[in-house]
Amino acid sequence: RREARSMNFYPIFLREMLIFRRRLLQIGYLFSTMVTPLLCLIAFGLGLGQGMIINGISYLTFVVPGICAMSSMINSYSWIATSIAVGRLHFKTFDEYHVSPVTAVDIMLGEVLSGVVRGLFASSLILLAGVIFGAGFPQNPLFIIVWVLNCFIFACFGVVSGFLAKSHEDTATFSNFFIMPMAFFCGIFFPVDKLPYFIKAVLYLLPLPHASNALRASFLGERVEMVSLGIMLLVFAACFYWGVITIRRANKC
Repeated sequence: RREARSMNFYPIFLREMLIFRRRLLQIGYLFSTMVTPLLCLIAFGLGLGQGMIINGISYLTFVVPGICAMSSMINSYSWIATSIAVGRLHFKTFDEYHVSPVTAVDIMLGEVLSGVVRGLFASSLILLAGVIFGAGFPQNPLFIIVWVLNCFIFACFGVVSGFLAKSHEDTATFSNFFIMPMAFFCGIFFPVDKLPYFIKAVLYLLPLPHASNALRASFLGERVEMVSLGIMLLVFAACFYWGVITIRRANKC
């Protein structure tokens, strides 16, 4: 009975994966998951950054791990936030959970794991494009750990946003004021060290600069700062707990 109880998250995860598999058959879905990161890779990595050297490496090699971090962030967050908000507000999907033997932790696990799968899928396409364009392969196995952890963090953000949303537009508002600014100022396209100190200090409180720096270091085979991994783990734990509390409050409404 205890084993069955521990797997209560799996039907939620399976439901999301069945929806995901059906969408994979749609060309428009595949294109939408990678259009923005791929355009950034082509425009900056092959266009503006052609012949540019940053910290002794080509700009293409510099920017590929950063765009991988950005893609995993956007896709882990956006699809989960939108799916939960629409399911709650329009299709009343989560009303079924009220009469089923699942807890807030079960819902959180199922939704977050589905967000991680989507984020990994979309960003793996960017990695593949980087290999084709000549950026090379990750040199350190820690790349995978940081990559997955980044997906977990922003999938948790997606769950929180989806349950806090009062309308479908609320998830887009959160994305416009939080997700997109991180994509442009958190070390994706240029080193955070280039920014003024007071801006840099604020940015290092966010998870994405640590993810992009750790992914870039492991991609190049350099030493990964354990402080960055520690901060990412703390952010993940805090966001997961925040998500569980948010789900419990939403279920009481």
